[in-house]
Amino acid sequence: MKKILGILLVVVLVVGLLPLVAGCSSDTVDPLAAKVRLKVGTTTSLYDTGLWSYLEPKFEEMYDCEVDILSLGSGAAFEYAKKGDIDVLTIHSKADELKFIADGYGIERVPFAFNYFLIVGPESDPAGIKDMSPADALKKLMETGAGTFVSRGDNSGTHSKEKAIWAEAGYDYATQVVGAGDWYVEAGGGMGATLTMANEKNAYTLTDMGTYVSYKSKLNLVPIVNSGSILLNVYSVIVVNPDTIKTLKHADLAQKMVEFLTSPEIQELIGKYGVDAYGIQLFTPCAGNEPTQ
Repeated sequence: MKKILGILLVVVLVVGLLPLVAGCSSDTVDPLAAKVRLKVGTTTSLYDTGLWSYLEPKFEEMYDCEVDILSLGSGAAFEYAKKGDIDVLTIHSKADELKFIADGYGIERVPFAFNYFLIVGPESDPAGIKDMSPADALKKLMETGAGTFVSRGDNSGTHSKEKAIWAEAGYDYATQVVGAGDWYVEAGGGMGATLTMANEKNAYTLTDMGTYVSYKSKLNLVPIVNSGSILLNVYSVIVVNPDTIKTLKHADLAQKMVEFLTSPEIQELIGKYGVDAYGIQLFTPCAGNEPTQ
């Protein structure tokens, strides 16, 4: 009799649990379920200034997701995106961005902020290039070898800008600049690391204004060349094309990043970022409009 009662008790318990099990359908929210992860490839200057550390939690809270920031030179960021390892790019290499889109890898280039490049160097200015045009400054460095120049050397947006200045000065970068002498050094790293190396070598380098200002307290380098339309530095956001990269799964959320970065609220925050800490605006917001100077 006890054995029979035990079997009946088990049956009752199982039957009683069935509705609970049935209620655990795929529509039930699992509080421990992993959040969607959006992979953002960004230029090192946006990362080294701390801007992404400032904006990332705001996007995550707004869209209940996790954002993975990959700080890369623009060249590396494009390659990661082509492999499907990045959902959205925030970079600053216009010619490369347009080619990326023309080749079908990106949907649209949307500018969201800008600042300027600078050539910084030791206050003593051993090459005597202060206040020259960017092209004339690099030309004098080449002709005299009077000061060391540290290049990013990493196919980043900053490196692409340097190549453009060399071209304006009349030099072919690959055949006439690389290996031109001991005065020309390739860092092969991010903007912060390149500034640190230039500082250690008492050398010149090309830098975006935002990273320079955020590192300024650690450096003995000062602005040497800071004018010329070629020094304009525009940051854009590009959603990677899911029709080309079939493995991408978060195109809708990636598009939200475009809306986020160009929204009035975030544009205001970008414009104010760094002002309290450094006394100067690091980025000027432009909300989808292409600045010209």
